[in-house]
Amino acid sequence: MFKLTDFTLKKVCLTLTLSTLALTAQAEIQLSGEIKQGGLIIGKTQPKSKVMLNERVLPVSTSGDYVFAFSRNDTKKYLLKITDPNGAVEQKKLVPTKRNYKISRIEGISKKIMNPNKKANVRAKQDSIAIQKVRKISSKLTDFTQGFIAPRSSRITGVYGSQRFYNGVPKNPHYGVDYAGAIGAPVKSPADGKILLWVPDMFYSGGTLVIDHGHGITSNFLHLSASLVKVGDVIKQGQVIAKVGNSGRVTGPHLDWRMNWHNVRFDPQLAMKVVPFK
Repeated sequence: MFKLTDFTLKKVCLTLTLSTLALTAQAEIQLSGEIKQGGLIIGKTQPKSKVMLNERVLPVSTSGDYVFAFSRNDTKKYLLKITDPNGAVEQKKLVPTKRNYKISRIEGISKKIMNPNKKANVRAKQDSIAIQKVRKISSKLTDFTQGFIAPRSSRITGVYGSQRFYNGVPKNPHYGVDYAGAIGAPVKSPADGKILLWVPDMFYSGGTLVIDHGHGITSNFLHLSASLVKVGDVIKQGQVIAKVGNSGRVTGPHLDWRMNWHNVRFDPQLAMKVVPFK
């Protein structure tokens, strides 16, 4: 009969222990980004793992990449659950940290802008339908994994989450980052992607360009004077794609850059802080 020696037993136990530690290390949840209101989070796991954020199943790329984000006023408690191909489960509780937002006041807005007519409201509704259609797209692109750069190097004149008062009337919070620029100044792509939408004259946002970075992550550029790309074009990070304008409901020329994870509007400045996985 085969009999294990003490040395063999110790070797087997050591092997099993190391194997267990290796599996645990592989299963640890890896996240990049800030767990706070308006934050973008990129995760890395084993390929073919199942990832759930509360009851929502998140798509996972062939390289194990996934992504999600928190909205401006998000106070929910989340459970991130990852089941690897072998059935091992890892969980992590996430609660976005609260933020304080800037309040700004703008006076002298014309009555025409403050109170759009019926025809303008119809147009604005049509624009909204087009944008909502784009936000439902969840492509297999993984361009969000490379990280994001600023579309302009100019002065920032408006920040995400700020509450604006027009002629003393509180309006919806601002969901983008505003960059100063003269009409015609260049706008660069913050990451690789594919052009999903270009409309030169939306009622509120004027010239509007949308880039797909994959898994529901999009960059939205508002108030443009022109686009240098067309729907379906594949673009590279840093490529000049459009020109600054003053179209739509604005008080002057500038670039308004916004980012979405489907219908969740997150902070582009926090997105630029996310460190890509190597």
